[in-house]
Amino acid sequence: KSLSSNKNETCVVKNIVETSVYTCKSRRYNSYKGKVGRIAPNRINRRFNTSIAHQKITTDTSEFKYYEIDSKGRMVIKKLYLDPFLDMFNGEIISYSISKTPSAVSVLSAQKKAIEVTSDCPYRRTFHSDRGWAYQMHAYTNELKENRIFQSMSRKGNCYDNSVMENFFGLLKQEIYYGNTYYSFNELKYTIEKYIVYYNEKRIKEKLGWMSPVEYRLSALAAIMTTRPTGGLHKGYKPKGYRPASKGAGFHSVQARPLTRRHPLKGICTTCHP
Repeated sequence: KSLSSNKNETCVVKNIVETSVYTCKSRRYNSYKGKVGRIAPNRINRRFNTSIAHQKITTDTSEFKYYEIDSKGRMVIKKLYLDPFLDMFNGEIISYSISKTPSAVSVLSAQKKAIEVTSDCPYRRTFHSDRGWAYQMHAYTNELKENRIFQSMSRKGNCYDNSVMENFFGLLKQEIYYGNTYYSFNELKYTIEKYIVYYNEKRIKEKLGWMSPVEYRLSALAAIMTTRPTGGLHKGYKPKGYRPASKGAGFHSVQARPLTRRHPLKGICTTCHP
């Protein structure tokens, strides 16, 4: 009886070991490789709200999987990487790049397009991200410096500091990825591109007044244009959340900035921070 009991226990342990080998999950993509370049301060500091379009931009990289048949007829898992740039003003994806591997070329091409799109912002812009290796590259940080753009980074291992971008990835994967199987790179890429167009132009949100991101941006722009004369901004024009600079500022001239309701920002000295 004792021998039979030991034999059964051995079989159970063997089956558990064999099962654990086949149920092992693949490792999730992590862009953090330690300090490989410049670490920027967390300027956004979870102040995601802004009343100015193209002022606060965030980005990240997400991994997707699809299947392909190799030359030997075996089904193999392949990966796709999405690098979007999102405007915190309305949640709109202003640029993105899709590649088969995590690459600097993909990130830099999406960054270049985002800088071009946001060049109409009358205030100094801030580009936020996590501490991934791509956002520490000299090519990435130098491009921001040349365009007088602040760089902001989340704290190490804190996804909540970039929750706006994580929320978009969650919506995208919930609506087109989870529960679906893709059998080619082009099929998955086309589906993602089609969803981004739908998300920007058709998908309404309660916090945007039941408008899509593009509709909300155009509506805000139309509201501003109605307060402008044909020659541009009139002298009495004040954007939403405007707060004038305090008197008696002394030698330093303080530039008034549009403020958010929940997270007011102080005026920025144009002499100390050109």
